[in-house]
Amino acid sequence: MASAKLTRTNGTATTGNIYTWSAWVKRGLSSTQETLVRTRTDDNNYSRIRFDDDGTLVFEDRISSSTVTNLVSNAQHRDLSSWYHVLVRVDYTQATAGDRARIYVNGSEVTYSSTTRQSQSGSSYFNSANSHDLGHYNSNNYFNGSMTHVHFTDGYSYAPSTFGETDSTSGIWKPKTAPSVTYGNNGYFLKMENSGAMGTDSSGNGNNFTVSGTLTQNVDTPSNNFATLNAINNFYPEATFSNGNLKITTKESAPVMGTIGASSGKYYWEVKVNALASTYGTIGIVGTQATASTQFITSNANEYMYYSQGSLNYNGGSVSSGYASYTVGDIIGVAMDLDNNRLFVSKNGTWQNSADPTSSTGAYTITAPASTSLGAYFPAVGYWDDNDSANGTYEANFGSGYFGTTAVASAGTAPSEGGIFEYDCPSGYQALCTKGINSF
Repeated sequence: MASAKLTRTNGTATTGNIYTWSAWVKRGLSSTQETLVRTRTDDNNYSRIRFDDDGTLVFEDRISSSTVTNLVSNAQHRDLSSWYHVLVRVDYTQATAGDRARIYVNGSEVTYSSTTRQSQSGSSYFNSANSHDLGHYNSNNYFNGSMTHVHFTDGYSYAPSTFGETDSTSGIWKPKTAPSVTYGNNGYFLKMENSGAMGTDSSGNGNNFTVSGTLTQNVDTPSNNFATLNAINNFYPEATFSNGNLKITTKESAPVMGTIGASSGKYYWEVKVNALASTYGTIGIVGTQATASTQFITSNANEYMYYSQGSLNYNGGSVSSGYASYTVGDIIGVAMDLDNNRLFVSKNGTWQNSADPTSSTGAYTITAPASTSLGAYFPAVGYWDDNDSANGTYEANFGSGYFGTTAVASAGTAPSEGGIFEYDCPSGYQALCTKGINSF
């Protein structure tokens, strides 16, 4: 949602002392403050729920220059690969201070490093007759990730079990897609299921939000979690991530890996080249964990990268015959067959080396995942500039159907377990997502 937000101004203010805010969120950045929801008049009158720059989760109520509630989690929520269910439950009428405001993550109440709570029968700035924003606090503070199934209940304090439950098979906390709740006057339920009307309220209240900026609908959901690029696994300080960690700009560095790897099965994804200042753009897979920025692309074993100069490089060698060069605007497809230990790459839909992933011909043979240091392979991108003065920029599509904020021009054949790609996903291959992995 970076530089975009959803906004609604309440028509009739309520006391604001009993409510619930619940949402599923997937973080995009790991070292910047990110607001999930807020309402404010000025710096002395506001309420907000945010991730702080260290990853702690914070709920603040500030009224007339006084901080009446300030809850800060001990846990630092730095997992950028997974969805979190965040719920803040408020009932300022409770006699016990600990029951007046609580934060829950994935069904369990967090432990706190700060526990300032409003006095009994006090009020909150939420539900005031002011603008309420999702994904935004001020011009420097947006939420750069994904958000879905956002609930607000006006006058009702609900436990997390109202909105989520533990899956009996996997033991994972999962959403209830149609919870039984009463929303109250200012309550809302944003499913974000209509790409043309992301602010539509499904609570029955008609409390619709206005979209500002560009919001991109994503097939990445709590029920089917897709890979992104990993901002934590980044060994070059000048690399920048955006668009929910699906876009990266980087200089000479160790490879930037994806958040999901695999040790078996067959997977496909695409990367669009946005900027190259030399012939050393690199897109491929890695089976070794880099530990320093000096471990540039293919300096470790079990790293296989399609170089923009027109070669498939690996530690100790390269193959150029059959591999075309690529440049800005080209879309590189990667098909990874870990059942047969083979790698295929394509340029704008044409498989290089006259390969065919479906029949498993023309492949480059890779080391078996079990024999790599990670025991799996991960998607990776990078940029090798000898002068360390230029940038390479890439937009990854692991199945979201977008390169940056631009939808694929004409979707190809989709994998059976979800995902939208520019070109046909080879038969028998899946997107790198939880359902795709589970299919094998």
